[in-house]
Amino acid sequence: MITGAASGSGTSAECGGRTGNDRTLCEDASDVGTTIGVALIVALWAAVDIILGFTYVVIRLARRRT
Repeated sequence: MITGAASGSGTSAECGGRTGNDRTLCEDASDVGTTIGVALIVALWAAVDIILGFTYVVIRLARRRT
């Protein structure tokens, strides 16, 4: 996640030939894409964590003695 966020910092190579508002727009779009990518990683991480926690609870309840 840190590597993904750090890769989006700085000036992107695709924006090199642009100037003025076009360059600003290109850099902002790149930053938004990086933010969306990091958010997807965090959301996937949280979803897997919830699924694993729920699985643990179900298995724990299934194995308890009655």
